[in-house]
Amino acid sequence: MSCFDKYSATGFSNGEGGLAVYGATFFVGTASAQSPTNIFDPAATPAHSIFGLSMLVLSVTLAIFLIVAGLLLYALICFRHRPTDSDREPAQIYGSNQIELSWTVIPILIVVMLFLTTTRVILGTEAIPKPASAMDVIVIGHQFWWEYRYPRLGVVTANELHIPTSDPARPTPTYLTMSSADVSHSFWVPRLAGKMDVIPNRVNTMWIDPPQAGLYLGQCAQYCGTQHAKMLLRVYAQSPEDFAAWVSQQKKPAQQDFSGNPAAAEGQTVFMHNACINCHTIAGTVATGRFGPDLTHLASRDTIASGPIQNTPENLRQWIDDPDSMKPGSRMPAMHLNDHDLDVITAYLTQLH
Repeated sequence: MSCFDKYSATGFSNGEGGLAVYGATFFVGTASAQSPTNIFDPAATPAHSIFGLSMLVLSVTLAIFLIVAGLLLYALICFRHRPTDSDREPAQIYGSNQIELSWTVIPILIVVMLFLTTTRVILGTEAIPKPASAMDVIVIGHQFWWEYRYPRLGVVTANELHIPTSDPARPTPTYLTMSSADVSHSFWVPRLAGKMDVIPNRVNTMWIDPPQAGLYLGQCAQYCGTQHAKMLLRVYAQSPEDFAAWVSQQKKPAQQDFSGNPAAAEGQTVFMHNACINCHTIAGTVATGRFGPDLTHLASRDTIASGPIQNTPENLRQWIDDPDSMKPGSRMPAMHLNDHDLDVITAYLTQLH
């Protein structure tokens, strides 16, 4: 039995079993499930492990709080000053070996238990063997966007990560190999896994295996500059069939024939004769820049600017004209194009499905 099979057998893949603390989830109800970034609504094996550990820590700390608060309340009520009390100082007790031993040994045992449990979760999510069926994705953090490369598929995209769902009976996790092109970032999709730092000159790895298709949202969790708050994450978990269709579409070169769309045809010419090609790549053209996101299939994405802006022709036109008006501090410069050039470039980019 592989480690992934073992996790499925112990119930981590559906939120049962594992750390026996789920009774403490009394406050995690339907309201928490409404948040797309809620750690209390796990949707993948690493997130279930972290959720279980969180509930254990919460249970222990809640028990400590109740005991201490109860003792304090007992002391306040039973030993409060009464009108009948004399002004004489009460008898003084100068220590109890039993009490001092208890408040020394019990916290040590609690810390050791939490340490061993945390170690178990870390080893269970980071040190398990990588299965041959795993999907590999290279993640590169930039100010302020994400680059995704699928080395075995020959696909490059940006800001929207597409992965196949993982059947618990036959796990097909997605392994993310992460590094940074500039400053420190942090990859965090709360419903799928814990935070993982994305650091220059260092490679970190994490894996996710959502069994259900859907959109999972996240956030760069390490301050990386002025637009850190708008460096969002969108993970699309798709059925194997839908993911295969997405890969097939992404492998195609950019559309080149715009004979039925003269505005898009002119926009392609304008794009290729401007500084756009120094920063962006469009497969099958002379645009081979690597500083900005790959635009080969830009029109197939739901958002632009790393998540905060819907990908509509109006938003795209404004973004090309003046990125700072939508995302102040963005690394993309204002192109200062005239209205005609803005219109035709927008027509061109909106055809790149």
